[in-house]
Amino acid sequence: MVSRIVLNETSYHGAGAILEIPGEVKKRGFKKAFVSSDPDLIKFHVTSKVTKILEDNGMDYEIFSDIKPNPTIENVISGVEAYKKSGADYIIAIGGGSSIDTSKAIGIIVANPEFSDVRSLEGVAPTKNPSVPMIAVPTTAGTAAEVTINYVITDVEKKRKFVCVDPHDIPVVAVVDPDMMATMPKGLTAATGMDALTHAIEGYLTKGANPITDMFNLKAVELIANSLRGAVENSSEGREGMALGQYITGMGFSNCGLGIVHSMAHALGAVYDTPHGVGNAILLPTVMAFNASETGEKYRDIAKAMGVKHTKSMTSEEYRDAAVEAVRQLSSDVGIPADLKDIVKEEDVKFLAESAVADACAPGNPREASLEDIISLYQSLM
Repeated sequence: MVSRIVLNETSYHGAGAILEIPGEVKKRGFKKAFVSSDPDLIKFHVTSKVTKILEDNGMDYEIFSDIKPNPTIENVISGVEAYKKSGADYIIAIGGGSSIDTSKAIGIIVANPEFSDVRSLEGVAPTKNPSVPMIAVPTTAGTAAEVTINYVITDVEKKRKFVCVDPHDIPVVAVVDPDMMATMPKGLTAATGMDALTHAIEGYLTKGANPITDMFNLKAVELIANSLRGAVENSSEGREGMALGQYITGMGFSNCGLGIVHSMAHALGAVYDTPHGVGNAILLPTVMAFNASETGEKYRDIAKAMGVKHTKSMTSEEYRDAAVEAVRQLSSDVGIPADLKDIVKEEDVKFLAESAVADACAPGNPREASLEDIISLYQSLM
């Protein structure tokens, strides 16, 4: 079987990495930046850490901030118009998945205007041209959007999220600076961190996994398990470990796909605006238990990476239970709710499940999941 690996061109890692941005801009001959960042990051002076560097180097830019936590078709359309009016020739996306995903869609449509309706980008769209050049600066340790070929947009009218997969959307430069993540509140750190763990575990288990993606994803499980509690307490070691772990799993899952945890979480985000990481974290242990019988010995590897001792002597039932429990314990330790009781309404379950079944991540799940299975999984957490 042939496996394809797509990675971004250049990445910088470590505290102070944002200082490398001017050199990349000059080297590439860029003239004006379209700085795409969400309103809260602007309000709390996170975006200005980058724009000040641009100013200090005499570099022109314009800010775009019409971005929601679950970015919408309307956000993308307004961004495309703003980009065209700005006179910019490249994008600097500053933020979490919302900012970077919105920027990816903007960059793709500017370069491929035949997809201006946005909805036609769902799935694997046959775009012809690479996105507008993008420098991605993540401010959360979770989505790894700076290194993936995926982005997710919300269709408010149809109450669903849709996944877009396109090698043309990958940023040319990723700047992963843990100092940009230091102002994240505990709840957001926990949620985005559990999103990263879900990427790593689902990527390790998905039908599309291969030895290269397994290498990335399993190492990411170990890094995240060792770092997330510290990151929530804002230790520098925890922040650095999470910044690296979420990036490493991005290199993995972007090239092998995910599973129904993401499908089900996408539905929650579209209907209830549930933060993506929270939805993933609540669902992950339950879906892991559902998938366990179809995963060979991979749960032994996950349990060991999560810090479980003596996995070598465990039976398959023991190491599978241990892996699930280790994930559940980490989620609890960082303050994630244990169930969906305060989120899901019974009358919405069938629609949520139908949305999850139709989601682009569902086919990668290691165990076939019917509509009835997904209904039962939601209900088990209510």
